[in-house]
Amino acid sequence: MEESLKFIDPHIHMTSRTTDDYEAMAAAGIVAIIEPAFWMGQPRTQVGSFQDYFSSLVGWEPFRASQFGIKHYCTIGLNSKEANNEALAEQVMDLLPLYLHKENVVAVGEIGYDDQTPTEDKYFRQQLELAKEFNMLVQVHTPHRDKKAGTIKSMEVCLEHGLDPGNVVIDHNNEETVQEVLDRGFIAAFTIYPKTKMGNQRMVEVVKKYGSTNIIVDSSADWGVSDPLAVPKTASLMLRSGVSKEDVVKTCYQNALDVFGKSGKMKESHWTDKAGIDQRELFNDNSVLRGQQPKVENDNIV
Repeated sequence: MEESLKFIDPHIHMTSRTTDDYEAMAAAGIVAIIEPAFWMGQPRTQVGSFQDYFSSLVGWEPFRASQFGIKHYCTIGLNSKEANNEALAEQVMDLLPLYLHKENVVAVGEIGYDDQTPTEDKYFRQQLELAKEFNMLVQVHTPHRDKKAGTIKSMEVCLEHGLDPGNVVIDHNNEETVQEVLDRGFIAAFTIYPKTKMGNQRMVEVVKKYGSTNIIVDSSADWGVSDPLAVPKTASLMLRSGVSKEDVVKTCYQNALDVFGKSGKMKESHWTDKAGIDQRELFNDNSVLRGQQPKVENDNIV
């Protein structure tokens, strides 16, 4: 891997990851991430658990990332799986406007379909209208079952609600969906998993076939079997497989910056001009350290 390359992972669930992951990501060249609000593995039973979770995405997690030199952004939304609990979903919808204006929230997401139920459709549409109201980008979760039909339906609903396809990232794509997404003018993101769904080699072939325009690589690393280094590993494989450095930079860095930068909240200067790491800093009197010597960069204090 060329040392000069920097990476953005625009879909990674760091709430489920460890400080070791942050250290490894920073060492691999990841300078910025986007963490979409998502399902935590079991159903939440009350709106307060959503409130605390959203608060961590705009508070604790950005601090934790900063302690390893990574800029953290997020997307906020009611995920499709939990949208099926309608009584709870109504309360979450009331909560969303309190968080969408936060400084690191770059889109409404990840939203869309899981089992493609009428209730999921109802809250997907409501959140698209919320994105329009707040003039925000949208990050769409496409279903893992009946993916092609669900992906097409997701795009059609976005268009029906008058969204600009260039402001909508359609995620969890595969070879079956990419052409349709690109043809309709949406942004096609691919979540790279170890040995399943979209793998590194398959992603290389997608870029070779379709190029790098409007294509984004991410990891979607979470509490399951996944890899927080999927973006730099895929970039390395692309280079070894003859993909141009320009295409690698676009798919693994620049396209994500260009798209989510439309929010006005994500800027390259956030990591190119940032102050050095200072692990003496605290968040609510808490530190990521457990007795270790704090790492302090560019320290002028004697």
